[in-house]
Amino acid sequence: MKNPRDPLYLTARQAAGELSVSPATLYAYVSRGLIRSEPAESSRERRYRAEDVRALKGRRSMPAAQRSDVEQQAIETAVSTIDDGGQIYRGVRAVPLAAEASLEQAATLLWDVSGIDPFEPGNLPVMDQAMRAVMDACAQADPLPRAIATLALATSADGQAFNRSAEGRARIGARIVRLVTTAILGTPASADPVHVQIARQWAEGERQAESLIRRALVLLADHEFNPSTYTLRCAVSTGLSLYDATVAGLVALKGPKHGGAALLAAQFVGVLAVAEGDLEQVVRTHVTLGEQIPGFGHKVYRSSDPRADDLLAALVRAGADRRLAVEAPALISDATGLFPNIDYALAVMARTLGLPPGAEIALFAIARTAGWIAHGAEQLASGKLIRPAARYVGLHAGRTGRHPE
Repeated sequence: MKNPRDPLYLTARQAAGELSVSPATLYAYVSRGLIRSEPAESSRERRYRAEDVRALKGRRSMPAAQRSDVEQQAIETAVSTIDDGGQIYRGVRAVPLAAEASLEQAATLLWDVSGIDPFEPGNLPVMDQAMRAVMDACAQADPLPRAIATLALATSADGQAFNRSAEGRARIGARIVRLVTTAILGTPASADPVHVQIARQWAEGERQAESLIRRALVLLADHEFNPSTYTLRCAVSTGLSLYDATVAGLVALKGPKHGGAALLAAQFVGVLAVAEGDLEQVVRTHVTLGEQIPGFGHKVYRSSDPRADDLLAALVRAGADRRLAVEAPALISDATGLFPNIDYALAVMARTLGLPPGAEIALFAIARTAGWIAHGAEQLASGKLIRPAARYVGLHAGRTGRHPE
């Protein structure tokens, strides 16, 4: 940075200091578009627009009487955060947790419940005749649209959909996780662990697949305020049920810049898998042509994605193709400076286990439902309506509020 005292920009340390947040939270604000950043001219660091930092600071420090029951963009949460080591679920690091825990255990941690087991065998999804008819009619549809259609009817079928107690919401959450799993897999509702259901329905080599799928689900369970989670919190802040809010999350997840990126990564892994000869030549061709390489780079992590590192290492131990799990990522990182993200790791896992096309985003949806429930319940408990503050950049309006003629 030529002038470290440039009044237009702040360093990462200065920006985080003004906001009294961690660097990880600063990067999350950038990823959500709240603060603009750009590369510094003479170093590898980035610089941050001072006006954005101070505008955000002003909104966060707005008097309580002025805020009323409307929450601004900087939303406090106790559910999770992110740093260079990956996600932290209520104080517990997700990567070590994924070594042994199931999605159900990660969900219970995220939901901050104790004394009850929301995933007890008898707590199965409530499915009425209309929901079953939709499931049957959507049998040949893609998994996510089938889940969206099914959940759209779930609020009216579940008489406890608006239970306000912490335990009640946790039980609703467990029913939603199981319902999303059932709808995506196209199987009857089951109390079996989610990873067991997925491996049984989709995987080749079921027993080996269970551990890898279980690990991936825990790594995917939450990622702070990503687009689908923020969308869900906005939706649930209007007073929707957790079922309806989950529909909002699923719809946002489909976007190619979010969960849909996993499908692009799967296509790229398919190209690598059938490439004959030297992988380096395949990578060089993509880089030379200026093509974006799906599954590499991440807006939150400055270097590698810890989730991808962990899952790819587990795949290597399980005997996955090293060309996909080790050699290709190394070549691409050397050529581009980008590291594999969780989308690439998911695509390698899906190919290794012989999962059906589209399984990557389906796994994403099942796992992320656990985090959505945590954020949805937290937002409902706050009682606040999310209404982000706008920064108007259009033509100046006249006194009447209309644009000048």
